[in-house]
Amino acid sequence: MPKTSPDTFESFSYRDICSEIRKVGHDRLGKDGYSRIVFTNGVFDLFHLGHLQLLNECRSLAGPRGAVVVGVNSDASVKRLKGPSRPIIDEVTRATMLIYMKPVDHVVSFDEDTPIRLIEALRPDVIVKGSDYKGKEIVGSELSAIHLVNLKEGFSTSSIIERIKNG
Repeated sequence: MPKTSPDTFESFSYRDICSEIRKVGHDRLGKDGYSRIVFTNGVFDLFHLGHLQLLNECRSLAGPRGAVVVGVNSDASVKRLKGPSRPIIDEVTRATMLIYMKPVDHVVSFDEDTPIRLIEALRPDVIVKGSDYKGKEIVGSELSAIHLVNLKEGFSTSSIIERIKNG
């Protein structure tokens, strides 16, 4: 099954991108298209076990006829949120690595600090985040169901960077 490449949607609006995602679903699966759209987002800077757990859970929730759409923060967005030393891996490389992950169907880059405009255009059935978001406001929760994934402790890009710095 072909996937959407990260450079496919460069000059489109979110509405155009989401329309194209739905069209791909119809092309792949017939007139009903995707049975369910599952969305997650993040920086995905240094890919680690927590990321893989999250994406596998997304795939499980989407099922065989569903789509997993990953929103990836642009380089500019990451710098604003994480500081001038981030990202470590550039946006195109991060998006390309994600699109080659088996659980992922589509990757969409966003330049804002949150993916709310993308979520509003996509209207996913489920938004998936790590359990570290428990008790926190989750962007898009008023538009879609929320599913939190229990992630293995100690796997975050920030903690990996700290371990590298401290030797």
